[in-house]
Amino acid sequence: MGKWTVPSALILLCLLCLISDQGRNLRANAEGDSQSPADPPKVEEKLGAVPHGSATDSDVVKRESESMKKTLRSSAEKFEFQAEVSRLMDILINSLYSNKDIFLRELISNASDALDKIRFLSLTDKEVLGDGDTAKLEIQMKLDKDKKILSIRDRGIGMTKEDLIKNLGTIAKSGTSAFVEKMQTSGDLNLIGQFGVGFYSVYLVADYVEVISKHNDDKQYVWESKADGAFAISEDTWNEPLGRGTEIRLHLREEAGEYLEESKLKDLVKRYSEFINFPINLWSTKEIDVEVPADEDDSTEEEDKPEEEDTEKGDDEESEDKPKTKTVKETTQEWELLNDVKAIWLRSPKDVTDEEYTKFYHSLAKDFGEEKPMSWSHFTAEGDVEFKAVLFVPPKAPHDLYESYYNNNKSNLKLYVRRVFISDEFDELLPKYLNFLKGLVDSDTLPLNVSREMLQQHSSLKTIKKKLIRKALDMIRKLYEEDPDESTDKDKKDIEESGDNEKKGQYARFWNEFGKSIKLGIIEDAANRNRLAKLLRFESSKSDGKLTSLDQYISRMKSGQKDIFYITGSDKEQLAKSPFLERLIKKGYEVIYFTDPVDEYLMQYLMDYEDRKFQNVSKEGVKIADSGVKELKEAFKDLTKWWKSALASWNVDDVKVSNRLADTPCVVVTNKYGWSGNMERIMHSQTLSDASKQGYMRGKRVLEVNPRHPIVKELRERVAKDPEDEGIKATAQLMYQTALVESGFMVSDPKDFASRIYGSVKTSLSISPDAAVEEEEEVEESETKEEEAASGATKGDDFEIEASEVKDEL
Repeated sequence: MGKWTVPSALILLCLLCLISDQGRNLRANAEGDSQSPADPPKVEEKLGAVPHGSATDSDVVKRESESMKKTLRSSAEKFEFQAEVSRLMDILINSLYSNKDIFLRELISNASDALDKIRFLSLTDKEVLGDGDTAKLEIQMKLDKDKKILSIRDRGIGMTKEDLIKNLGTIAKSGTSAFVEKMQTSGDLNLIGQFGVGFYSVYLVADYVEVISKHNDDKQYVWESKADGAFAISEDTWNEPLGRGTEIRLHLREEAGEYLEESKLKDLVKRYSEFINFPINLWSTKEIDVEVPADEDDSTEEEDKPEEEDTEKGDDEESEDKPKTKTVKETTQEWELLNDVKAIWLRSPKDVTDEEYTKFYHSLAKDFGEEKPMSWSHFTAEGDVEFKAVLFVPPKAPHDLYESYYNNNKSNLKLYVRRVFISDEFDELLPKYLNFLKGLVDSDTLPLNVSREMLQQHSSLKTIKKKLIRKALDMIRKLYEEDPDESTDKDKKDIEESGDNEKKGQYARFWNEFGKSIKLGIIEDAANRNRLAKLLRFESSKSDGKLTSLDQYISRMKSGQKDIFYITGSDKEQLAKSPFLERLIKKGYEVIYFTDPVDEYLMQYLMDYEDRKFQNVSKEGVKIADSGVKELKEAFKDLTKWWKSALASWNVDDVKVSNRLADTPCVVVTNKYGWSGNMERIMHSQTLSDASKQGYMRGKRVLEVNPRHPIVKELRERVAKDPEDEGIKATAQLMYQTALVESGFMVSDPKDFASRIYGSVKTSLSISPDAAVEEEEEVEESETKEEEAASGATKGDDFEIEASEVKDEL
């Protein structure tokens, strides 16, 4: 016993020391936990890795997730959302909009844009892509059903801390307010991507969102928000290093559980993002058949089976040498590619279906409404400059198409060079008036490894632009050629017999949406002015409320008619009653009604069409056959001369006998190159107009009188008797002012005009011109104050009575 005493004592002493050390460690850990938080647990393992380790129950997962959120909240830098962003998020969070699927297409679209940007930068600096997996330009999606997290990751350009603050919170883009207004009027969330605020659609399905991003020029940061009016940003020291790019983690709401199903995500990608130019991979679970060694029981069963024919027996003997196996189902996880469709513009047009074109348009334009594009053109240009292109006419005009028209250089065409996206801001691809077209151009001729500025100056762009304009106008022309409403009676009958009524009225729809763009094209594009004029549509005195074309107008012209007659104004109904049209309509001439303000500018550039001149019927130069006009001019020569002298101080250039009036006594016209009354009003309404500099453009005004009208005939007789009669002179001046108003001009002195009208009313009522207005009785100021005080006291008493009655009732 003695020899074991010392070793036993030593062993006992060691055990006591070990227990003491463990106690001190546990105490130190507890104290450390109370003073500073431990590294927060990760929401998900490395993206793409196979999960491993011990299983964790749902309660622990929930506690870990909440712990991570609290740690982030306590250590992060907090910011307030801008008011417009908060309004937008409130709308989305409280939205009853049924189609919440749009969030995924918006996130994938944003990821694609980020990948496009880094690929473009890599053209001139290959090092920006990095090495290994970081250099792979792809989009990855992963599900964590236990934690209810959907992760979407791209290896795009990433965001710096400043980008996260600017793009996702404090500085609202111009589209934010516009989208909020659109939502409040139409309630259509489908348009969210067109306003540049698609990211916020995540709050349709998530109540907590993390954005982890790494830019080459900054550290890795985490942006997070619970959509409670604020967001937080902190340096990321606990998540897996991204290398470069962005990962968005959506903590889904309870009612959004369907987005944790792989089949749902696959369906959404196929529906909305099939034509994204980068691989979209989903970390998917699959069951596969695997050969495994057979159990001993299975081997015994095989041996107990009766032997068959000799030939089979020989085979069995050979197989006995091989190990016994069996097939079992095994669950594996791997990346699955969801979009393997070839770029649509690289395929032959005859191999692409209408449904594929429609899907591609929706993806390209970020317009996921029910309507398909009005038309499209898919072509390949060959020669000195080779490129492929797809152009679309949208079903509706963008909300801001004509806002800041001359200040907005952005085109809606995407430029690719050898399948590499370069930019969608090349204003040299299409002229401004065709900026409503959507599409893309992929050139093999343009250089790839040059800056955007150098590319804009490349000579090939002019050739590409010229061909694109021609193809675009051909595509629009095809719209009216296929429209039964635009066809002749024979062609219309053939189309109706073919049963193709889907295209009926399609050009009228196009014109109502984009007609102003065609007019702007006539103003801006002299080289294609005649081709654009064929696309022009308008109503006329013979079109029965329908749109008609210049070719149709010419086909209805009277024999001997040389000019195309038109009139400008603000309202078709008013134009139809204009005195300028009286004799033209009576004689059977057709007159075009131009009611858009831009039409005044349009007709300054469109001087003729098919060798026929345009004639504004409110200006000088209207030629209508009239056999007795010479005799009438001679008969009224004295009157017109006297009338001109009576208007000497009224800026009237001349008084003439008119050949355009039927029922109106007189009108005021301008010379051929002066402003019409409508143009004068438009220019006066300009915010920065200078009236002092507009005088020379007003043109010389001419009073035309109707020699057949009884007022003019009576006036001639009165003037012949007494040309110095002041009453007759005042009547002539009043007639001129009235003609100014009826002809669309503004009266320079409205007070004088009104006084003359009231004077005429007095005469018609047999009231003396000297009759004075009855004077108001003078009332002392003190009496007035006493009456007001008495009235106030009465109201006060009434109020007290009513208050007491209410009190009694209570």
